Amino acid sequence: MTFQNIEKQSKSQLKVLSEISSISDNLDMNFWLRGGWAIDFLLGKITRLHDDIDLITCIQNREKLEDELETAGYEKVSVKEEFRDRQSDFRKDEVEITIGYIFRLEDGNIIMNGLHEWLWRADSLSLETFNLKGISALVINPKQLLEEKEIYEQIGRPRRKKDTVSKKMLAQIIKCQEFKDS
Repeated sequence: MTFQNIEKQSKSQLKVLSEISSISDNLDMNFWLRGGWAIDFLLGKITRLHDDIDLITCIQNREKLEDELETAGYEKVSVKEEFRDRQSDFRKDEVEITIGYIFRLEDGNIIMNGLHEWLWRADSLSLETFNLKGISALVINPKQLLEEKEIYEQIGRPRRKKDTVSKKMLAQIIKCQEFKDS
């Protein structure tokens, strides 16, 4: 893939992310970046080509967000049966978007909707805003992102080269944040 293709794909994805950010603002709801774009926003630079955009929001936002995305021209894409409770997939202008839905239990723990066995860190949902190319976004705590990569390996997800690189980057981000906080 040429640099121009990478640049074009990143610009398309950032444009979609900006649109979704505006839609979320209009709905007065938060979303958090997850996956590769989360790392890029944490670092303030694009580090690689991304296949898609991964977002997280609260389950109570699902219906309103899905309706608004469809109204804005996003195509809802079918999701495998086992994931339907926890995510919605959309596409616009060849950009794939996965929206995961979380739920806060009465005891304060956070889980993916319908996946009670996977408890998230209590500090997963930071309200610190990160910026990249003129777009502001909330990002899942890097410790949660790293734990997610490790859990995927434990449950048998094949290791991908990008996951190994992401784990190293997340470990470095965490070290820098801990140093900054000390």
